[in-house]
Amino acid sequence: MLVTGLLAALSCVLCCAMLLLGNTVYPVREVIRALSGEPLPGVSFAVNTIRLPRMLAGFFAGFAFGVAGNTFQTMLRNPLANPNVIGITTGSSAAAVFCITILHASGAVISVASVIAGFAAVAFIYFLSRGKSFSVGRLILIGIGMQAMLDAVISYLLLIGAQQDIPAALRWLSGSLNGSQMHELPPLVVTVLIFAPTVILLGKPLSLLELGEHSAATLGVNTDKTRMALILSSVCMIALATATTGPIAFVSFLSGPIAKRLVGAGFPNAIPAGLVGVNLVLAADLVGQFAFEVRFPVGVITGLLGAPYLIYLLIRMNRRGE
Repeated sequence: MLVTGLLAALSCVLCCAMLLLGNTVYPVREVIRALSGEPLPGVSFAVNTIRLPRMLAGFFAGFAFGVAGNTFQTMLRNPLANPNVIGITTGSSAAAVFCITILHASGAVISVASVIAGFAAVAFIYFLSRGKSFSVGRLILIGIGMQAMLDAVISYLLLIGAQQDIPAALRWLSGSLNGSQMHELPPLVVTVLIFAPTVILLGKPLSLLELGEHSAATLGVNTDKTRMALILSSVCMIALATATTGPIAFVSFLSGPIAKRLVGAGFPNAIPAGLVGVNLVLAADLVGQFAFEVRFPVGVITGLLGAPYLIYLLIRMNRRGE
């Protein structure tokens, strides 16, 4: 409870910073007046049209990535089994790039295509991993193969796409909060408010699934139904978050392990993982905006954080013989 409270307090501080900081730093009083609907020249537009949608997109996308990534890693008992590695976000990305470079679409079309492709990717991976019985190792290997194939599709689409569409596709692929608009956020917000509590309520069966398929079944868990509910809830959040902000690199990969180290083993950490995801996204976006002469998308900063951790994790797993 202490760790969760501290993470929530840090999230609030970062949310306030997102609203206060920009090309012009506004006083707290003026920001509050603008948020309450009082028309203030310059302030109302900057806060309500640019900064507030950006902050909300980062908050809910970060929470979705964090909860969903932690769910996959816990359920499949492998830190590599997160949506970035096993091809779910790559399916959404391939659909988005296809819409941008081939169909020249934007907005709602990209979002819908990303969601559908995310579900199609996870259904295909899960179907192939079933065999006679469900296998975690099989799912991860098939997911990695799926990711490699979809990455090749994305590269091909970028090669054949019109020159004027490439920058938009690359911006989307990098994962960015730039250009977030209020009318795009309701699907993501509603999805997180529905499915995050579902994952949280299934925290105890999820913890039992971490013991293994047979142990969880012996302890009374309906493994197939529980796993299906967790996968559907997580994929819904991942797909909508990816459709809204693009695939923000490594947030779903880092949130679970960081939350587990902070909270400790044996405690439910879905909410802490979600809050870690929020803090990673908002902090990375602030760093990308103000720490360098050139502004970087949030996905570039999280990628710089996540890549060394992935190398460290692979080295550690190799030494343990996992």
